[in-house]
Amino acid sequence: MSDRPIYLTEYVPRSELVVESHYVNTPRFPAIDVHTHFGSLVLGDNYEEQYDMGRTVEIMKSYGLKQVINLDGMWGAELDRMMKKIHPYEDFVTTFGSVDVSKLDESGFEKYVVQTIKESVGKGIKGLKFWKNISLVLKDKNGKYIPIDDKRLKVIWETAAEYKLPVLIHIADPVAFFKPIDRYNERYEELQAHPDWSFCNPELYSFEELMEMQENLLASNPNTTFIVAHAGSYAENLACVAKWLDKYPNMYIDFADRIAEAGRQPYTARKFFIKYQDRILFGTDSTPLDIKHRFNYRFLETWDEYFDYSDKEIPPQGRWKIYGIGLEDDVLEKIYYKNAEKVIFGK
Repeated sequence: MSDRPIYLTEYVPRSELVVESHYVNTPRFPAIDVHTHFGSLVLGDNYEEQYDMGRTVEIMKSYGLKQVINLDGMWGAELDRMMKKIHPYEDFVTTFGSVDVSKLDESGFEKYVVQTIKESVGKGIKGLKFWKNISLVLKDKNGKYIPIDDKRLKVIWETAAEYKLPVLIHIADPVAFFKPIDRYNERYEELQAHPDWSFCNPELYSFEELMEMQENLLASNPNTTFIVAHAGSYAENLACVAKWLDKYPNMYIDFADRIAEAGRQPYTARKFFIKYQDRILFGTDSTPLDIKHRFNYRFLETWDEYFDYSDKEIPPQGRWKIYGIGLEDDVLEKIYYKNAEKVIFGK
């Protein structure tokens, strides 16, 4: 018995449960990861110095990947820089671009959007990526946060549809990030470590308001294909995501960095993945410095019980373990690569 109570941060219990365990280093079918970051968004402005492109491709291929989608293309000179970094591995790394939404109030914004997307397509992008900074960070000239369903942004979605570019969009973070960082918050440790990830602020849009905007975006742009990142923004409530998928045929999802949520509701998740097997794309939120694929493979392919979703001693998203959902081959094949080939490459 310890002479003093231990702090929560010191408590790292080891399960004594004895059950089947499988190490899944490669997927049953070669996979396309539609949600990776090779540039400044996650790695910072000096990303070029942080990894060797050839070695990264070699490692990712060893994990059974046949292609990845890099979401950090940006636009203009930044896109040129990114394309230079991934060269000559364009057959493995496909890049999505974006446009500078901070130009929203400038005259000629619509012309800028059309021209930028046209130029980016000419440079090889296969889709567009937008982040949560729209709605939660960027403000217009009147000092108001720019909602993702703002009519002034419609030119982006219309131009994407014209060029048949899917739009992968990150709208909201986990629900717990919008709640007080207190003893009831299941992501307390994560938010203590990253207080800037908290959006519990009356000046910001609430999670519920963001979900209303997400629906408006899908409903008002039926010709645009949206891949709503991170399990459709609401991995904690797959029943709600299911209603959206039923209602909006232009909506697809990835489940990047959300197996921690899906894996603790294995009965619900398995039913969801089977029912929406044509609308789910494989994604991990990996970077060259943080490759997460084998946990995803184990979740999708095995019936393993009560296992870690991370190799970190204290789980980064919450103190729980997950379960596998044992998907059949025909479902795995769609999720691993067939859906991505259809939505992104038109195959």
